[in-house]
This record gives sequence, C-alpha cells and structure tokens, in this order.
Amino acid sequence: MGAALSPSAGSAAPRQQRKAGGDDDDDDDLLDSRDRKEDIAKFPYVEFTGQDSITCPTCQGTGCIPTEQVNELVALIPYSDQRLRPQRTKLYVLLSVLLCLLISGLVVFFLFPHSVLVDDGGIKVVQVWFDKKNSVVVLAITATLRIRNSNFYSVAVTSLTSQVQYMNTVVGSQQITNVSSIQPLSDKLVNFTVKAEMGGPFSYVYFFCTFPKVKVHNIVIFMRTSVKLSYIGHVTQSALETYHYVDCSTNSTAAPDPLPLPAPSMQGAAKAWSKP
Repeated sequence: MGAALSPSAGSAAPRQQRKAGGDDDDDDDLLDSRDRKEDIAKFPYVEFTGQDSITCPTCQGTGCIPTEQVNELVALIPYSDQRLRPQRTKLYVLLSVLLCLLISGLVVFFLFPHSVLVDDGGIKVVQVWFDKKNSVVVLAITATLRIRNSNFYSVAVTSLTSQVQYMNTVVGSQQITNVSSIQPLSDKLVNFTVKAEMGGPFSYVYFFCTFPKVKVHNIVIFMRTSVKLSYIGHVTQSALETYHYVDCSTNSTAAPDPLPLPAPSMQGAAKAWSKP
C-alpha cells in the first residue's frame, strides 16, 4: 500500500503555535491549510510495507505506471459511477430512427419513377405529291407529340416508331432513334415526319384527290405511334393510336393554336373604350 509522509515536526510546531494564539482568526486558518497542502505536495510517493500491507502490483511501489503498460492496463470503474449510466439513450435512438425514415422517404419520393405522359399534338404539316403516271399519291405527314416528364430527373426518348394506315393497310412507316431528352418536371414537343404512298389497290385515291369537281378532298388515316423512354436504368414504352383527317389535294398547314380569351375586366375595358 502507498501512503504519503506527514509533514515534519519543524513545520508543524509553528502552525500549532499560531492555532493556540488565535483560534478565532479565519484568515490564519486559511493560510495554515494552504501551507499544509503545499508541504504535503513536496513529499514523494512512498510505499510502506508492513505486517498487513503488500506492494502495489501495478506500479511496484514507484507510484508511476510504466509507459509500455499503458495499453495493457484496464481501469476499474464502480458500477454506481455516473459515466456508466446511459443519458438520453431513448431520445437519441428515436431521433436516429426518425432521421433514417425521413432520408428514406425523400430518396423514395425523388427517385421513384413517376409516369411519363405522351399526348397527341396533332398533324402540323402535310405535303402532297402526285405521280400521274402510276396514279400514286405521296403524303409527307409531319405530326407532333407532347411528352410530359413528371420525374425529378431527365428522361431520354430513345426511339420513336410511327405507322400510317389507310383502310387497315400500312401505307407508310418511320423509325427515329435518339430522339430527344426531356428535362425534369417539364414537357416538350417532339416532331416527326412519316411518308405515306397510296397507289396500286388505292389508285382511286389519286383520282379522288385530283378530281376538280370535288371541293373537299379529305381522307381518314390511322396513325399508330410508339415511343420508348429510358430513365435511371428503367425502360418503358408508350403507344398512341389516333385518327386524322388529311387534305390530299394540296399542301396544308395546321392553324396555330387560338389565343386565350382576355380576362372579363379587360373585355369590359375594351367595350368602354369603343363607346363614342
């Protein structure tokens, strides 16, 4: 067992005299206690081996732990030590679980594939050629698709395939690759052109389209369009089937979209302005 030597008798005697001379003086007592601590601190650690004492096996009586044994020794802490009691463990676990759920929900919300809508934008331009010798009508039909991306990442239109049918017979087809890319949360118009030839068994279409006494030369065509989309390793395909009236007598262009009507307040102002 280790113990510290008591201060020398020479230093204790003056303190006893000061205590005898003034027990009621608090300042002298404070100075005495400070001096006592300083005196005790001057004495080194000394190992006493008596009848009921043993030498410390850790420091071997030196009062210091060898440097090479720092990583080998284990400190024993009483079970009632405050450091062994968990503090706010349930709160930390609950916050960790809520944080993980929040991050997982955000990841699923932003990365989960949403629908990509493909709508028909109508036929914009029709160019007509006549082969009088073979009684063939050639149509170059330019149509438009409106693709709306509801995802938080870009969607690539990898391919577009379109067929034109007349009387349940395919008269033209077109396939395009690497069409376009749709930005997140946006829509885009995609134009494509399909060339259709109507001759042979449909030679009567040539006479119908070139007959001058007929004022309206509209024919009905059926278009089947397939769009392949790719995003974050996911590939989907959307199909669109539509019927269209086409004027086969001359080149035609679709009318632009009508302008939106003015607000009621603007209409009232226009009426008031027009009054004399």
